[in-house]
Parts: sequence; structure tokens; C-alpha cells
Amino acid sequence: MSESLGGLLTICLLLAMLAVVYVPLGDYMARVYTRSRHHRLERGVYRLAGVNPDVEQSPKSYALSVVGFSLVGVVVLMAMQMLQAHLPMSRDLPGVDLWMSFNTAASFVANTNWQSYAGESTLGFTVQMAGLAVQNFVSAAVGMAVAVALIRGFTRTRSNALGNFWVDLTRGTLGILLPIAVVGALVLIAGGVVQSFSDEVITTLAGSQQVLTGGPVASQEVIKLLGTNGGGFFNANSAHPFENPNGFTNLFEIFLILVIPVALTRTLGTLLGNRRQGLAVLGAMTILFVVVLTIVTTAEVGGHSQSAVAAGASLEGKEVRFGEWATALFATATTGTSTGAVNASHDSLSPTGGGAVLVNMMLGEIAPGGVGSGIYGILVMAILVVFIAGLLVGRTPELLGKKIGTRQMTYVALYTLTTPVLVLVGTGVAISLGSTAGFLGNPGGHGFSEVLYAYTSAANNNGSAFGGITVTSDFFQISLGLAMLLGRLVPIVLVLLLAGSLAEQGKVPATAGTLPTHKPLFVGLLVGVILIVTGLTYFPALSLGPIAEALA
Repeated sequence: MSESLGGLLTICLLLAMLAVVYVPLGDYMARVYTRSRHHRLERGVYRLAGVNPDVEQSPKSYALSVVGFSLVGVVVLMAMQMLQAHLPMSRDLPGVDLWMSFNTAASFVANTNWQSYAGESTLGFTVQMAGLAVQNFVSAAVGMAVAVALIRGFTRTRSNALGNFWVDLTRGTLGILLPIAVVGALVLIAGGVVQSFSDEVITTLAGSQQVLTGGPVASQEVIKLLGTNGGGFFNANSAHPFENPNGFTNLFEIFLILVIPVALTRTLGTLLGNRRQGLAVLGAMTILFVVVLTIVTTAEVGGHSQSAVAAGASLEGKEVRFGEWATALFATATTGTSTGAVNASHDSLSPTGGGAVLVNMMLGEIAPGGVGSGIYGILVMAILVVFIAGLLVGRTPELLGKKIGTRQMTYVALYTLTTPVLVLVGTGVAISLGSTAGFLGNPGGHGFSEVLYAYTSAANNNGSAFGGITVTSDFFQISLGLAMLLGRLVPIVLVLLLAGSLAEQGKVPATAGTLPTHKPLFVGLLVGVILIVTGLTYFPALSLGPIAEALA
């Protein structure tokens, strides 16, 4: 079988797997967030936390709960890392220094999982399991909770409540993420992913002894992917054979990355009472995903340099176990979903392929986006679309029966500007202050691309990197940590305030001037606006990096 045919069959099989679970998983998640009864385990959690699950919160209270919970998570995770030497199962590893612990804590709390450390040689089992893995669960649950709160803003009328954050957080963790993670971990273990608490000593071909680090890898791997987190147990991430041993596990890991973000579009349609609206959102996400996947695959399989042509493709930096097609699929999925896991070196992608995955993050990671963040991100863009359409035809913009006025557009504008400001200002400051001196593995355009990629990945809560850059200096640890926290929490607060402003309104009946938001015209407008806004925002920066590299 040719590699091209194998790659196409892999994509078709992935689509079939997603199609099979789309309806049942999407509807199940809708039931989890709308059921009136609290399960026994949930009630136990509420009692321990001192939470009244039957009291709903205002938008400001909901937002304060999210921010407070996240900041406490940063402090706790920092303390665990710095005191690691005194924890059980530390593997005799020392504590992590202050700024690296801050960067790591901010990263995992913000659902970014950017790693400026080598996992297997820096963190012990307790920090990995009780620190990082726990944040993998709850940070993903926070994203889903915010998405559900925004949907409530569209469905409720004359209301000043968006639900209860602690209930949404608990249900997302215990009702959705944990059951799927248990099943997924068993599948990964069956596929050969390591799950142990000991190292293994092997004899190499040369006859010497080598220690292979083991650990609870499968349990960490499944939630890193399912929650679109991305942090690897090992430094090589999903290119490591203990994390991703073969073609089967590679396909299953891509499935884990995409399954909840894709199924959430069904949840959206179900909660709105308009399944066609969910399909329209899925259609826009799919178009963007296919475009990026086509560009990356063509760039990597084509191989336009002399060495690549001689080899038949661009092999440098790729895992030969997977090849270019599976690398392109994984790279597109991981940068389109705020995951950040990698099965190859993104720094080794061609200028066109690397530029495409960079743009994939710049789109806002809404194709199909992170767990929860993809839904609320594309709904914000949908509000922008109906506002522009309203200006074109001279009518008051409406979306899902809610008028879009000055207050709503203020939140949308601030949301749209937050991430680009963090990316472009962070990149500009790093370059202008000379903070990259001695830390770049490549000069010229690619060196600039490394810095731009780092701040794009951090502010968009992705976590992947162009590995040629060294980010262990205090400047990078602090600036990237702040970019991750601000890139996560500021948009969430704006989304919740937007949701509150929508929930306060009554329903507006559809008229002849209402733009149908479930038809192909709207899907095309949505895709077009996303591309135009991204292009206008980032083109100057891209022209200094990936575009200059590709033209060279």
C-alpha cells in the first residue's frame, strides 16, 4: 500500500470514528449539563467544597469563581513543584525553581501545557499525577463550563443567572472527562502505552546497560489529549514510543484530541433546540480544518528541497513509524484544538507547513477548537459575523433570537483583540529587547518564526513549539507564563460578561430581515470573516517569518 493511500484511509477511518460517536456523545453531554438531579458522588463533592448546587450565579460571580479557582490552582501547583523533593514518589528529583514552577503551573491551569522542562527528568510521579493530571481534568472542565454558560446566555430570557460554576465543573469532570479517560487509558495500555511505577533496565545492541524511564504514562496521556491539554509525560511528547508506540495508538490519540470538540457542536445544537445550528458551526470548523490539513500535507509530502525530493518527502524531524501523512494530520489536529501534543518536531516542518499550523493557532483554535473554548470562540466570531451582516443590509444584527448591540460588540471586540495583543506585543518585546540572544537555534526568518510561534502558542493556550528556541530564561518563563494566564482568563471573563448581557434580554422573533445562521450562506460568511480578521491581524508578522522563509 502506498503511503498516500494509507494516509487517505487513515483520514477516512478517523472521520468514521468521529461520525459514530458524534450523536450519542453530543447528546449525552447535553444531558449531563441539563439534568435536574445531582448524583451521589457529586453531592459529596459539593458538601466537601461547601457549595450549594441549587443556587445559580450571576455572570460576575461565575467569572470570579473561574478566576479564583484558576489562580488557586496556580499557587497549589507551584508549591507542589517547589516542594517536590519532600513528596512521595519524587524519584529523588529536586524541587523546581521559582520561575519554571510558575511557568508550568500557569501552563497547566490555563489548559496550555507548554513545557519548558524535560518531563521524565524534572518531575516525579506525585507531581505528574496529583498536580499535572488533575489540572488536565479541571482546566478542560472549566472550558466546557464556560461554553455551556455562554449557550445559556442565548437560551435564557430576562435572567441574571448563568448556572453554577461549581456544578458545571464537577459534572464536566466526573460525568464526561473521567469516564471517557478511564476507557481511553485502557485502550492505550492495550495498544502498548506504558503504565507503571518503575524504570526498566535493558541491554542495548552494544551490550551496555540503559535505564528506560517508566511511569503512569497512559493515564496521563489520555487526559492530555482528551482535554486538549497537550503536555507529555516525556520530553518527546507523542513522538516517544512509550507515549505513542504504533500506528493504531497514533490514530486513537488523534481521535481523542478531536472527539469532544467535534461532539460539542452536537451538544450546542441540542441545548439550543436547533440541531441545524450545531451542524452549521461544525461545517465552518470542518472547512477550516480541511484547508489547513491540505496545505500542511501537501507541503510535507511534496518536499521541495533537493534532499527532500531525493528522499521522496520531507522526512527530517518526522517519526518514521508514522510518516508525513500522519504527521500532518496530527499537527493540524493539535494546533486546531489548543492541544499542543506533537508526534513530530514542528520546528522541522517545511516553511509552508510550519506557517500553516502557526496560522491554525492564530485563527483562534476554533477548527474545531479546544474543549469548550472552541465552541465559545466560534460563537463570538458568529456574533461578529451577524454584526457585519447587519451593517451591510442596514438592520439590527441578531443571533439566535438575541439582539447584538453596543454592549455585546464591546465584549466581542475586546475578546478579538486580547490574543493578538499578547502575541504581537510579546514577540515584539522579546525581539526588541534582545531577549532572544543566545536562545535561538536558527537565525533570520526562522528565528523570528520561533519567537512568534512561542507567543502564539502561549497566548492561544496551545502548548506546541518550534523546538529550536530555548525558553528557560527568566524572561521567557515569566512573559510566556503571563501570556498563558491572560490569554486564558481575560477571554473567559469577557465571554461570561457577554453571556450575561444576552441572558438579560428577551427573545426577538425572526423576521424577513433576520440572517438565517444555519444555512450555507452563514457558514461561508463565518469562514470568510475568520480568515479576513486573522489575515489583517497577523499578516505583517507572518511576512517576516514563515512567508519570508517560504519565498526564500
